[in-house]
Amino acid sequence: MDNDAKTDVNEDPRPQDEVELAEGEPTARGTDAMESIGEDAGENVGEERDPAAHESSTPHDDVDVAALLAERDSFRDIAQRLQADFENYRKRVATQTSDDIDRATGRIAESLLPVLDACEAAFVAHPQQVEPLFNLLLGELKKQGLEVMDPSGKPFDPEHAEAVMHEPGDTDGGTVVVDVLRTGYLWKGRVLRAAMVKVRG
Repeated sequence: MDNDAKTDVNEDPRPQDEVELAEGEPTARGTDAMESIGEDAGENVGEERDPAAHESSTPHDDVDVAALLAERDSFRDIAQRLQADFENYRKRVATQTSDDIDRATGRIAESLLPVLDACEAAFVAHPQQVEPLFNLLLGELKKQGLEVMDPSGKPFDPEHAEAVMHEPGDTDGGTVVVDVLRTGYLWKGRVLRAAMVKVRG
């Protein structure tokens, strides 16, 4: 009696084929669900890609090329002006430095002018004894930029000579230097000391 009861409990009253179909139902529903998820994912991917594709294919109408070119030209002009200003500054500094050096060395040469005057006066009195020393001193200063002015016989130039004596003469020929009373010197093209001269005319 007990065995019959167990048999009734364990056996499914539905036919065998319905039982198999029922057992396969979850699998079929799972497959349909996966296909549905795949379709939804494909649609989502398509939706995500569409804006990017649309954006990449859309021309950048908001970029003002003319404004960019004008801005570039403006920056280039600024750079060129800065470069020109720097070159002018560099040249100005170099010129100023050279002028400062010339003035400094010129003051040294100017301080030696009394020595040159003494040597020149001694040379007139004792040429053989003084000439070697005088030529040596004058030669070394000439290497550094000293120049001896020789206005004798030339038209008078007030920028290079100072007329301390005057004698009448032919006015048609202009004023001419007839004698140098004190030697004048140039230092690197600039008047270090004007010459004292006697003029005619």
